[in-house]
Amino acid sequence: MNFSEVIGQKHLKAHLIKTIENERIPHTQLFIGKAGSGVLPMALCYAKEILCHRFEKNSAEYELCAQKVSKLSHPDLHFIYPVNTNDTIKKNPVSSHFINEWREFVLNHPYGSLYDWYQSLGIENKQGNISKNEAEEISKKLSLKAYEGEYKVMIIWMAEKMNTECSNKILKLVEEPPDKTLLLLLTENEEQVLTTIQSRCQKLHFPLLSEDDISMYLSNNHNVDISIAKRVSHQSNGDLNKALHILANDGDDSIFEEWFIQWVRTAFKAKGNKGAINQLLTWSEGIAKEGRETQKKFLSYCQEIFRQALLKNYKADALLYFESKDPKFSIEKFAPFVHQNNIFEISSALEDASYHIERNGNAKIIFTDLSIQLTRLIHRKELV
Repeated sequence: MNFSEVIGQKHLKAHLIKTIENERIPHTQLFIGKAGSGVLPMALCYAKEILCHRFEKNSAEYELCAQKVSKLSHPDLHFIYPVNTNDTIKKNPVSSHFINEWREFVLNHPYGSLYDWYQSLGIENKQGNISKNEAEEISKKLSLKAYEGEYKVMIIWMAEKMNTECSNKILKLVEEPPDKTLLLLLTENEEQVLTTIQSRCQKLHFPLLSEDDISMYLSNNHNVDISIAKRVSHQSNGDLNKALHILANDGDDSIFEEWFIQWVRTAFKAKGNKGAINQLLTWSEGIAKEGRETQKKFLSYCQEIFRQALLKNYKADALLYFESKDPKFSIEKFAPFVHQNNIFEISSALEDASYHIERNGNAKIIFTDLSIQLTRLIHRKELV
């Protein structure tokens, strides 16, 4: 993949190219942004240019080097990513155990999400992590000399999944990596990366992609009619991965919408209604049976729908992209119940629920408590 193939992000491309041309490459960098904004494709292009820079462009040596990077098989390009045990690896999983699956995933879904990666490994009902065992792998790989005589590049994808032991173990490497070594940490949640690691990295923030960039990509690369491409790009909210799922109609949004509508309708009816309270408990039990990653993803979806309702309530229609698949649910009718007097508490309740799910809290209790809070908040009147 070349920089020209990375969608949008022109100013970031220009910056990264300049660091190579000026030979001023920061040894540890933190790329911050959604997977669907292109952090991984950009990191791969950057790695390619660094590893192949010593060869003359278009020479046989350069092309061979570029080909190795494009196949993710260059001996000086290393990857770390969240993993967990599955049917094949039963104990102490590390990234190297899943290198074939990783190559297939990245080559087919360079803008893919963490959840997509878990699905490809069959661990979507678990939480992946980057453990202390990975720290030993990182130190071992970076202590070796570069096979081809120049740089070594280590890409840590979803760096927020490093547990505390791993983060502390690689701190010395982050502070003082071996000569001609580049550490690229990619994260969607900067605040979850150890502060002492953050402070030692040069940060690059990746904005969401523009609707024009996404619609043009869909039209040119997926033979989509431009009117459909524009509609899908609007719904994707700047996330190419989401746009591709919408296009393929294989995302989770349909089932999430169904859960969400059932939830808010039941919560609305539950005030002083024992039958509806029992329905909320049943709903909570159903969600509690899902995998933790699915639960967290659903909570994130709820955050976005409440945000969309708030925007609709305050007539910010230009920022709306939600389109319900249920003809009986209308964002226009739902919007008046989401306002300045309850949105902050609703958002806080959803964030707290996600936090406790992340830390292996009892999902049934978490969703029951969240549902009871929503019952109270959704009936709150807007201040005049």
